[in-house]
Amino acid sequence: MKKKTTIGMIGLGARGASLLEMIVRNAKDVEVAAVCDLYEDRREAAADQVAQAGGRRPVSTERYEDVLAMADIEAVVIGASWSAHIDIAIAAMEAGKYVASEVGGAYSVQECWRLVEAYERTKVPVMLMENCCYGRDELMVLNMVKQGVFGEIVHCAGGYHHDLRDEIAGGEENRHYRLQEYIRRNCENYPTHEIGPIARVLDINRGNRMLSLVSVASKASGMQDYVRRAHGDGHPLTNVRFQQGDIVTTVIRCARGETITITLDTTLPRSYSRGFTVRGTRGMFSEDNHSIFLDGEHDSFHFDWKSQWGNAESYYERYDHPIWKKYVREGVKGGHGGMDWLVFADFFDCVKHRKPTPIDVYDMAAWMSIAALSEESIALGGHPVAFPDFTNGKWITRR
Repeated sequence: MKKKTTIGMIGLGARGASLLEMIVRNAKDVEVAAVCDLYEDRREAAADQVAQAGGRRPVSTERYEDVLAMADIEAVVIGASWSAHIDIAIAAMEAGKYVASEVGGAYSVQECWRLVEAYERTKVPVMLMENCCYGRDELMVLNMVKQGVFGEIVHCAGGYHHDLRDEIAGGEENRHYRLQEYIRRNCENYPTHEIGPIARVLDINRGNRMLSLVSVASKASGMQDYVRRAHGDGHPLTNVRFQQGDIVTTVIRCARGETITITLDTTLPRSYSRGFTVRGTRGMFSEDNHSIFLDGEHDSFHFDWKSQWGNAESYYERYDHPIWKKYVREGVKGGHGGMDWLVFADFFDCVKHRKPTPIDVYDMAAWMSIAALSEESIALGGHPVAFPDFTNGKWITRR
């Protein structure tokens, strides 16, 4: 019988638990040998879930060091709080375990350098599990960019536009780390959903790189207004002063001359969107109205573009990425429209065949560093801040 890939799950809050459920249901050649969380009820529920799915009951522990000490574990999946991602990833690399890390923002540039240095010392691959890089539209647009459909790319935009007020306000009772982030910091705290697909389009770390950014933040009014209206003046958060600006706008310059705008928008009422936008010399893609505008095809709609909104789906037949063509044929599964499973299937394939990961340590460091760099820029009144070159010049020739 073919050997299964043996993994440990570290961090079993809402996101970690949903990932475990997806892995147990879909990854038939993966065995979960250990589950780890600071809270006993979470890890015991996770162990029960694995056993009920027909697997061997995993080791259950509150110490991630116990998981890393297990000789049979080949890889770990990190779903812990943002502040723990990099420390756990470094410890896992030093223990010789492939690393799949959930997304978030870094607290300092120094910890990003520690991550890169750990990889260069151990040569153990790490993968940032940025599922948005595997979305159907994101991959179709990437395919179109590589075929030159949009011409030369000049500008890209994206955002994390997600009303999280209820989740943030319920941070204490739900044991969710996001509440403290919003009380204490003011930055682009969740940059990778936006920057991941854009970095692929612009060849970041592979012939191009981000040079500098400028970030500005609006005032922070949304959370306090929401808490008072939703929970009344007696709520513990009523008089808390939140530091996180309601809207954070970051503009990035790239080595090849492109610009990027990303926006954090999570504490005001709004619909969900990642605002993925690609602008080139021959056309554009816009996620918010799910449309494609091509020079020579849509010129007559300059002043009547609403009639063409939603036309992106009509381009699937011509430009769907090969990954998604195969996925649709075989059956879409997993969360967030299927992209959750694609990113994990890619990771497990890398572990199984001992290959480098497609979203590697240099991507992880560059993308996550946006949080720390934006915090510095905001504190300096929107002053430009330089990106470190985490590749030490290798971006010029990496492909």
